[in-house]
Amino acid sequence: MPSHPATLPRRAFLRTTLAVGAAAALAPHALWAKTSPSSQKVKLACVGIGNRGREIIKALHATGLAEIVALCDTHLGAPHTEEILKLFPNATRFQDFRRMFDKMGDGIEAVSVGTPDFSHFPVTMLAMSLGKHVYVEKPMAHSYRQLELMMAAERKYQVAAQMGNQGHSEANYFQFKAWTEAGVIKNVTRITAFMNNSRRWHGLNVADYLPEQPVPPDLDWDTWLATAAPHRYNVGYQNGDWRSWFDFGNGALGDWGAHIFDTAHEFLQLGLPTEIKTSLEGYSPLIFPQASTLAFKFPARGAMPPVELTWYDGQKNLPPLPENFGASVVDPNIPPPSAGANAPVKLPPGKVIYGEGLTFKGGSHATTLSMLPSEHAHDIASRLPEVPKSPSNHFANFLLACQGREKTRSNFAVAGPLCQAMALGVIAQRVNADLKFDPATRRITNHSVANALLDGPPARAEWEQFYRL
Repeated sequence: MPSHPATLPRRAFLRTTLAVGAAAALAPHALWAKTSPSSQKVKLACVGIGNRGREIIKALHATGLAEIVALCDTHLGAPHTEEILKLFPNATRFQDFRRMFDKMGDGIEAVSVGTPDFSHFPVTMLAMSLGKHVYVEKPMAHSYRQLELMMAAERKYQVAAQMGNQGHSEANYFQFKAWTEAGVIKNVTRITAFMNNSRRWHGLNVADYLPEQPVPPDLDWDTWLATAAPHRYNVGYQNGDWRSWFDFGNGALGDWGAHIFDTAHEFLQLGLPTEIKTSLEGYSPLIFPQASTLAFKFPARGAMPPVELTWYDGQKNLPPLPENFGASVVDPNIPPPSAGANAPVKLPPGKVIYGEGLTFKGGSHATTLSMLPSEHAHDIASRLPEVPKSPSNHFANFLLACQGREKTRSNFAVAGPLCQAMALGVIAQRVNADLKFDPATRRITNHSVANALLDGPPARAEWEQFYRL
């Protein structure tokens, strides 16, 4: 396996990063990124500049609040990176994020992370340990343990952190907040969430990992793997196809759950489930199933009753819907799934929320809720609370937080438990079993293999340091 290109020797890098982390624990304010005054742009480094990373960078730049100072991608110069390289010709270029921080750390105030799910963790942890603000695409990380460490790092280093579920700064967020605070949405006992679009692994049948192919000479495969277990290179793991594999992605649940039931999770204070009931079609130990039905059972929270949230994915695994559901709620600004966009869509992604006296339907991302027709709904329609407009979109919210002018709406304290709940669902898919989880001890109590998966795979030697930052 190739070594990563010229950077700090591994032992020196380990000493440096751990020393910085130890110093920050004693005096975190001294190591914060020097935040730009509100009149200046935030100096932003971008890790992962193709595919979804490309769209993140363009959206952050479009706010007018960021100066793109560095671009980093393990396959720098590949076709999917060309647009960003042309848009920002003056940004310094790197293939290894470790070398980027080593060479120009003082010139970086914030970082965007648009890499595959499994490599969010090391980039984000190193950035935070060096006092850099971080915008990381959803889901925050790949494993339950990584998420726990990222939440702890946010508290320790006190940087602005934002997970990229952009609807969390739009109309759905403010409506859900206002309606729960006003008691319009109350005593919810059941939620149905669904994402039935075609996915990359639908129709895929594998008996083993993909056969080895020659590594492209311009790809740093070792750094691309990051904290993942060793794998032989195959183009079938690249450019979004990593989503199909348990070792690299978080499936439809991790990809879209944060866009569909994120506001319900936050404002209903769901936290972590105690039980997951699992029903799969087309199970594989390597790739995500062809269809999943996962029933998450969340316990009572104070005066709020227990909630069962049932997730449905798979093209034919359509959820049961109320008879008066009507047409689906679809936001025209929502990008299509990264594969299968031309496949027929029987039911757009969305949700149904069953509360006291009222049932609500909604879509994903920024789409707002509608009350399903009922006598109670008709009575309350004229006395709904005013819903404020968003003062900033998700990308501007992050950059304004870097400047100390706003607080991030999907910080790791908010997004972390949401992603941990989804990570537990991914484990249930991976072992094809019902799970019982103890939120107090943070352990899966009925399945030893599933419990071991909370930690994710053992990190390769040179990547263990990221778990100690």
